[in-house]
Amino acid sequence: MRKKIFLSLFAVGLLFVSPGTVYAEGWSKSGSDWIYLDNNNNKITNEWRKGADDKWRYLNEKGVMATESWVDDSNYYVDDQGLIVEGWKKLKFGNEYHWAYFQSGGKAVKESWKNIGDKHYYFDDEGKMLTGWILDDDYYTKSDGTMVTGWYKLVPPYSEESKPGPNQTSGEKWFYFASNGKKFKPVLTNGIKYGEKKIDGSRYAFNENGELVTGWVQISGGSNPSIRNFKYINEDGTVRKGWYSIEPPEELAGGYNNLVEWFYFSTTGEPYASKTDNLNAGDLLKINDKQYLFNKNGNPVYGIQKVYHGNSYSAYYFGTSSQCYLIKGKQNIKESSGQLEEYYFQTSTGKGWTGTKDSKLYYKGRIVKANPSLKYQVFSVPNENGTGSTNYVVAPSGKIVSNARVKDADKVEYKTNSSGVLVAIDGDTNIKGTFEVPQEPEWTNND
Repeated sequence: MRKKIFLSLFAVGLLFVSPGTVYAEGWSKSGSDWIYLDNNNNKITNEWRKGADDKWRYLNEKGVMATESWVDDSNYYVDDQGLIVEGWKKLKFGNEYHWAYFQSGGKAVKESWKNIGDKHYYFDDEGKMLTGWILDDDYYTKSDGTMVTGWYKLVPPYSEESKPGPNQTSGEKWFYFASNGKKFKPVLTNGIKYGEKKIDGSRYAFNENGELVTGWVQISGGSNPSIRNFKYINEDGTVRKGWYSIEPPEELAGGYNNLVEWFYFSTTGEPYASKTDNLNAGDLLKINDKQYLFNKNGNPVYGIQKVYHGNSYSAYYFGTSSQCYLIKGKQNIKESSGQLEEYYFQTSTGKGWTGTKDSKLYYKGRIVKANPSLKYQVFSVPNENGTGSTNYVVAPSGKIVSNARVKDADKVEYKTNSSGVLVAIDGDTNIKGTFEVPQEPEWTNND
């Protein structure tokens, strides 16, 4: 029976009786104990009774007024005067002392959180305040019992065999606790080892135990990830943004030539990388007024690269390995032979030029030249629209022959129009046979 009554000194206001004397219902002294007799002179047990001081006391199973003990199914605690305890009280539970809390009216807080003085505490089914990791390690309370919220650095929960001592700080990890005290712990599937949470505008990564992680973390991709399935986490737990030179993820290290590689991370922490083995013009990324393209490993490419537009491709030039950004216009580029060769890349897009430019012929950006021993040579240049090709007559310098008749080393006469296009061979306008396709640019291998 719950009574919201406060008790004071027991000796004040009770009815004093002598042993053996029969009185009407009320309190009576039996040796050193106080009892309560009903009107049949029987002891009252396991019930509350009020004294003349208008305060309640509890009669235990022996009919004796309880002191310094849990009573009424252990929902209340009474002090040495039998008075109901309210507020904080340090009590012995087993062999240890713990704090308990009794609400107004005296009922103990059990198996629940309690907001006391704007701080939250948790009490177990016995009523003792818990500290440390609690409730399946999803919450943490400090040594004073207060619930932790926000960021907190802690030794993760361990088995008893490996649990650190109270003053040990080695092995501490950062955790994040929501406003209700619950630790953030990502739900991970398909073999993913880490999950993300955005906190105060920044993204952080956590493992399955809710520990903040740093370095490379795989956030997707299962058992066969690419660099696009990783993020890099700074020492403060925030995701890396922008340029960074770092060792590749250990899981992918075999796919890189260098111990340390350059990566560029988006505002959400993903390294830019091609989605396929092919480089695509649509993936060009502008950074500080320069354009970059990243291969499937997430590295910025350099040199002459084969870049696709749908099913077709052309050459783009990204400078030296110390540049790695798109370069346009006319360029003299050293090829594997050691010779400089002329290239031309559109000034608007950077795409290698195909066709004539400044009276010269280019194919995918590379100049087309006749073999000097042939004097003049006909090349069939595939049209940019993908249908057919156009035949041009070219000199060893790369200059097209326009509005002229010339003979090659074999005395074959070629006639051209003003665009340098072949219109007749030895006077025959019915041009038959095939001609040589220009040499493609010398692609740079960044793998």
